[in-house]
Amino acid sequence: MEVQGTIKLIGETQTFGNNGFRKREVVVTTEEQYPQHLMIEFVQDKTELLNNFQVGQPVKISINLRGREWVNPQGETKYFNSIQGWRIESLAQQQDAPGNQIPPVPPMDQFEPMDKQGEEEDFDDLPF
Repeated sequence: MEVQGTIKLIGETQTFGNNGFRKREVVVTTEEQYPQHLMIEFVQDKTELLNNFQVGQPVKISINLRGREWVNPQGETKYFNSIQGWRIESLAQQQDAPGNQIPPVPPMDQFEPMDKQGEEEDFDDLPF
């Protein structure tokens, strides 16, 4: 799955536990009728992917949805979801790349209708 939007916030890398689990969060605002502010986490070595990005940059993030079950000490089962990123690309670079540019459209006067001999047709002369 993929999410596209503009980076609103990039968090610092956090380290948890004795095994050094690392996590870094980014908030992306989608561009749609009702914009969503989605928090996406990058874990372990993927945290470094965010080093080259900054707030305000349009991006496309490849994600996985993660869910887990947890039973609390009272025996109640709870469920948690997370969005985990594994790749991030700048959309600004894709739009500016030479292969992705849309060629300019010539002015309308270059689209004058011509007959088969290359002369302008007279549209006042209808055959019916």
